[in-house]
Amino acid sequence: MSNEIDAKVGAFLFYSIIQLFSYSIIQFMRYFIYLSYNGTNYHGWQIQPNGISVQETLEKCLSAMLGGDIAVTGAGRTDAGVHAASMVAHFDVEKAIEDRVSFTGKLNNFLPKDIAIQKIVPVTPGAHARFDAVSRMYEYRITLHKNPFLTQLAYQYTRNLDVDLMNEAAQILFNYTDFTSFSKLHTDVKTNNCKIMKAEWKKHDDMLVFTIQADRFLRNMVRAVVGTLLEVGKGNITIEQFREIIEQKNRCSAGTSMPACGLYLVKVRYPESIYSVD
Repeated sequence: MSNEIDAKVGAFLFYSIIQLFSYSIIQFMRYFIYLSYNGTNYHGWQIQPNGISVQETLEKCLSAMLGGDIAVTGAGRTDAGVHAASMVAHFDVEKAIEDRVSFTGKLNNFLPKDIAIQKIVPVTPGAHARFDAVSRMYEYRITLHKNPFLTQLAYQYTRNLDVDLMNEAAQILFNYTDFTSFSKLHTDVKTNNCKIMKAEWKKHDDMLVFTIQADRFLRNMVRAVVGTLLEVGKGNITIEQFREIIEQKNRCSAGTSMPACGLYLVKVRYPESIYSVD
């Protein structure tokens, strides 16, 4: 009899714990938030101990509006002074945001003028802004004449450049996957391999724009690639020397890292399946 009572008590306690645990589980809604920002006044995207960041600013505003501690995870980490025409981040909330258009407008009014929300989109619970991205696209913008309205928004270079030769060199990038020569030293990544999908220079009036798209990028990679391609355009290195720089897998062999002001994250692509929300 005692054993039977013990078994019933044990079963009761077991199911009580299971029920209590199930009540404690909260179903969160996950959203992707698309935003643009002028990075001039920020110490990059990621939260920093000694400087204001875009991530911190966005989290504070979202937390204030949604009444809780909201954490956002970005598609990447732009450095200090780098801009974004389209950054993507995800965040979770307990209750669905019913009127996302209205909420976006209110959030834009709350945020500083150099950060703008484009849209907020519901995604599947496991969707991840960083790990689910299939490609990212950056632009590096160079103004070919002095322009006071583009200070901190483009790199100024007023001498002659051989753009055709720079484009010829850019095509060499497609033949390689290991871009150690263009990576910041002593990073914590497991591989320096990237798949280049697009790399080209185009001139738009007084602006020269380099567009590069890949499945992933290394720290400081785009600015180092641009700096090295400019050396080709200036006539300081040949096409063959550009190829050799990639093959040497030595950051010291490549050109200088270009200033942050000319760099923009312009697009992040995801599989359509993450937007299929029941």
